[in-house]
Amino acid sequence: MKFILSTFLVLLCMSQEDPLVICDFQNQIGTENWFVVDDGVMGGFSQGALRKNDSGNALYTGTVRTENNGGFSSIRHNFESINVSDYKKVKLRLKGDGKSYQFRIKEDRSQQYSYIQTFQTSGDWETIEISLATCYPSFRGVKLKMPNYSGELMEEIAILIGNKTKESFSLEIEKITLE
Repeated sequence: MKFILSTFLVLLCMSQEDPLVICDFQNQIGTENWFVVDDGVMGGFSQGALRKNDSGNALYTGTVRTENNGGFSSIRHNFESINVSDYKKVKLRLKGDGKSYQFRIKEDRSQQYSYIQTFQTSGDWETIEISLATCYPSFRGVKLKMPNYSGELMEEIAILIGNKTKESFSLEIEKITLE
């Protein structure tokens, strides 16, 4: 019985994929090709900034403004297309400001819509887990009548704040992985 149980545990561990690191700011993995996209692309006045802080993490800060049809700021990360079919969730290691954000995925960076899932930050260091299967398609805040994210390909991720509120924000990001 002991042999059967230990063999089962070995096989279980072997069948699980190792985490795929999308970015790890502490270890300089995936730190290139990040950029800010604010509502200025639509005439708004929100401003976000992304920089590396003294701790070696990415620090995303700014102000969301709602006048002139504004109301969002985002950071985006492009990379070569990767097959993510062996992974079920994304893990974000971060410290937020108690506000709500969206995690966004694009299968192809040229597609107009994103697959999104909202997450709430606590103000403390935490690991946010988001099931890839729960990410739903959305374009400009409208949920599309399409299936949820297939979990097959990924070329872009983004984090967006757009709570329809004029507010300042601060999000420190250490690492983003797929498991």
